[in-house]
Amino acid sequence: MSRRNRKYAVPGADQGMQRFKAEVMRREGYDVDPNRPDDVKFEVARELGVPLRPGQNGNLTTESVGQVGGKIGGTMVREMIRLAQQQLSERGPQ
Repeated sequence: MSRRNRKYAVPGADQGMQRFKAEVMRREGYDVDPNRPDDVKFEVARELGVPLRPGQNGNLTTESVGQVGGKIGGTMVREMIRLAQQQLSERGPQ
């Protein structure tokens, strides 16, 4: 579920992205430990009825894992789009 070799397009963005994930998911009503924001996946999985556990989850289907990751990633992408639109509207016409 969690990719250990995650690489961001901008070097050094990992900590900022983890803070962003924690902030976005907290606003969605999840209890997020700021020191372990990836753990929010267990709360999301529980809500969706996906039996995700720490450690091996090889028995889970791609669909069920995708539901968990999609909920988190989709929420983050929607917020990034909202922020980009806000910045563009504040900039005004060029």
